[in-house]
Amino acid sequence: MYKNNYVSVIIAAAGMSNRMRSSVNKQFISIDNKPILTHTLEKFEKCRYVDEIIVVAKEDEVDYCKRKIIRRFNFKKVSKVVKGGRERQDSVYNGLLALNENCNIVLIHDGARPFIKLKNIEESVEGTANYGACVVGVPVKDTIKIIQKDKSVLNTPDRNQIWAAQTPQSFRYDIIMKAYRSAIYDGFIGTDDSMLVERLGIDVKMILGSYENIKITTPEDLIVAESLLKDKEVIFNRKEFIFQSR
Repeated sequence: MYKNNYVSVIIAAAGMSNRMRSSVNKQFISIDNKPILTHTLEKFEKCRYVDEIIVVAKEDEVDYCKRKIIRRFNFKKVSKVVKGGRERQDSVYNGLLALNENCNIVLIHDGARPFIKLKNIEESVEGTANYGACVVGVPVKDTIKIIQKDKSVLNTPDRNQIWAAQTPQSFRYDIIMKAYRSAIYDGFIGTDDSMLVERLGIDVKMILGSYENIKITTPEDLIVAESLLKDKEVIFNRKEFIFQSR
């Protein structure tokens, strides 16, 4: 709860994992002896503002998710595991339909983004309470080129105005429901949740995130994830050593 707002989180974990080239859904691949989805859920479970978590999984993985993730790791805030749809947009909408009737603020997050910082989750809730719609993201580091069908460069946009959108993306409940229902009515498929809100002419605020908040999609991403966890372990051990030495 945040300032009398009931805060719900939808974790989108129904992806096909085609680019991972694995027989196991990427959400359930282990890093540091725990499934990726577990690492992700732990962040939202710890957040003081979060009241409930809805996990959206592939239909044939709902029971597995309940047994091997939710019950095994004793997640108290996960109220439901619901089945996903054909597209990510369909899956998130199923999650929206399963939210508690008291929900005021909704955070939508990729199950395969386990390195989201607690600070960014809290800032997303606070920002949504103030502005209505927020997206976590980071400024792009590379120069971006807009190309034509023949691969020739059309133009080079100002890098200072370009950010890479991440998740969570957070919205007042009434805003995101209106955006989803409008998209369904129009047959519109967006590349992220914010895009559905933007097409209604509603302003979306950007929250500065972290370059560590990667989405684990390919085998190469797993290598980066293991490295990030190892670095955090080294930092933690160093702090523990300093504390004990005092």
